[in-house]
Amino acid sequence: MFQYDEPYYFAGIPFTARQVPRKLAWLLGRGLIRQLLKGVYIDVRVRDSPQLRCDALRLVVPQDAVVRGRAAAWLHGIDTTALGAEDLIQPEWTHQPITEVVEVDGIRVTSPAATALGLAMQLPRPFALSAVDAILRSGKADRWALRAASAAYEGHRGYRQGQTILRYADRRAASPGDSWLRLRLLDAGFGTPDLQVRVDGPSRVYRLDLAYPDRPVDGKWLGLEYDSDQWHSTQKQQLRDETRRTELDALGWHVISVRRTDLWGS
Repeated sequence: MFQYDEPYYFAGIPFTARQVPRKLAWLLGRGLIRQLLKGVYIDVRVRDSPQLRCDALRLVVPQDAVVRGRAAAWLHGIDTTALGAEDLIQPEWTHQPITEVVEVDGIRVTSPAATALGLAMQLPRPFALSAVDAILRSGKADRWALRAASAAYEGHRGYRQGQTILRYADRRAASPGDSWLRLRLLDAGFGTPDLQVRVDGPSRVYRLDLAYPDRPVDGKWLGLEYDSDQWHSTQKQQLRDETRRTELDALGWHVISVRRTDLWGS
C-alpha cells in the first residue's frame, strides 16, 4: 500500500515491462501499478484520461503505423466493456494504406467512422453492436453516414454481419448491457424495442432502458432493464431497484430485470 503523500511511481506516466524488468511482479503483487493496455503499466492512482491513453499507445505503436480495431476505439474514448469480454486492450496497428485516418495527439488512428465499420464486421455480434452504439453515442460518428460509407466494404469479410449491426445500431443505448440485451430480443424475434422510454409518475420521471410501449400484455406495458453487477448488487441497490419496479407496476408497467448471467450464463 502507498504511504501518505508518496510520489507517483514512475512519475505517474505509463511505462513498459522492459523499463522495470526486476520490479514488475513485485509492483503488481502489491497492487501499486495496473496494466493499462497489454505491455503498458501505470501507477494505480493515475486516473484514466485521453492523454493517458495516447501516452500509453505511443510506447508500443510504431510512429509510422496507424492504430486500428479495438485499440482505435479505446483511443477515441470508448470504454473497454463495450469492446470485448477482456478489459485489457491489445495494441493493434497496421502499415497498410488507409484512407480514413485522423491524428489524436500525434498518433495516427482510423477515424471514428472507419473504426466503427471495422468493429461492426470483425467483433463478435454482441460486442460489435455495443461498440458501434458507443461510438454513435459519443457523437463522433453518424449512423446514416456509416451506412452510406459501408458500401465501400462490400465483399470484405464480415460485410453481412456489419450490415446487420448498422441496421440495429442506436445511439440511445446507455450502456453495453443495453446493447447486448437489445440484440438478444431482436434475435429472439421480439421486434425492435424502444430505448430510454420516459414514464411520468406522480412525483418523478422514470427512464426504462428498453420497452415495448405499444404492445400491452394483460393490461400492462413491458419494460426491460439491464442491471449490471457494478450498480445493482448490494442489498441497498437491490432494495432500491425493487421499490422502483413496484412504483412502475402501479403505473401500468411490468418491468423485467436482466442480469449478466441471464445473457452470458454463469
